[in-house]
Amino acid sequence: MAQIEVRGLTKVFRRPEKDPGLVGALKHLVTRRFRDTVAVRGLDLDIEAGEAVAYVGPNGAGKSTTVKLLCGILVPTSGQVRVGGLVPHRDRVANARQIGVLFGQRSQLWWDLPVRESLGLLRDIYDLSPQDYRDQLERLDQVLELGDLLPVVARKLSLGQRMRADLAAALLHRPRIVYLDEPTIGLDIAVKDRVRQLLRGLRADGTTLILTTHDLGDIEDVCQRIVIIDGGRALYDGPLQGVKDTFARERRMHVQLADSGPEHAGVLAQLLPEATVLAGEQPGEFVIQFDRFTLPAGRVIAAVTRHTEVVDLRIDEPGIEDVIRRVYSGELSLADAP
Repeated sequence: MAQIEVRGLTKVFRRPEKDPGLVGALKHLVTRRFRDTVAVRGLDLDIEAGEAVAYVGPNGAGKSTTVKLLCGILVPTSGQVRVGGLVPHRDRVANARQIGVLFGQRSQLWWDLPVRESLGLLRDIYDLSPQDYRDQLERLDQVLELGDLLPVVARKLSLGQRMRADLAAALLHRPRIVYLDEPTIGLDIAVKDRVRQLLRGLRADGTTLILTTHDLGDIEDVCQRIVIIDGGRALYDGPLQGVKDTFARERRMHVQLADSGPEHAGVLAQLLPEATVLAGEQPGEFVIQFDRFTLPAGRVIAAVTRHTEVVDLRIDEPGIEDVIRRVYSGELSLADAP
């Protein structure tokens, strides 16, 4: 049985429609008008234990609503959802004990208490033994550098400091399932790398991770699977590498030739008819665009070096970021994705 099972999950929000001002409010008392907004529409999802899944989409796509449904904060309008064998909105307390949650814009720390006391309260809420609490705090301190933060009142923390403390709070009770919304926002490069390493370690230990993030570095470093949603629907659900292989096939090879003669462009175009050859910014520089599945990079390099001497070259590989950006802007449809 999957760790997370979702079938036909739908969430509709009913919002009042009224004209502005006092007159509009009075009219709404007499004649009520409402508008239904579908945030999640017929979502099907299965996530196994130990999977790390990127759950991405533009703002308003339904990501946060889905996570709140999985946490039990919201009740589905229709459909079924089970997390670790529990129905989240019916078994909220039991479900809360098996999950860890980090919402980038909302803190679970007590605003007017030092971080140490907030973590101590969470220790008592989750019934952690003193030894388990010390061991887990020491482990998290090695990654998040919590020592200087513990005596600081939560409201005085910077964004990066608060994210470190909130991440510790989310992982303190060793949850089996972790939902992370923008987990590395505000962190410096060194801490960000350690957090990603920690998440990979959790995944290896069998913890299920769902990341909703705009940082594509988090996705590529931690996740093997990606779910792209928009308008409350899943547009793509499959391996991260599958998205790259299907929609990020183009490569751009920049070559700097020893000779800057103008005839090279025509010759290279004849040698590489499957590619597009463009002039670069510098004399003797050319950009060769090609599909890596129809024209391997080795063949491109071999053709160029047979023709003339190459001083330097580099290959630009479009990443998942390019695919997601094109989906968000409407340039790319994932409907035909495998």
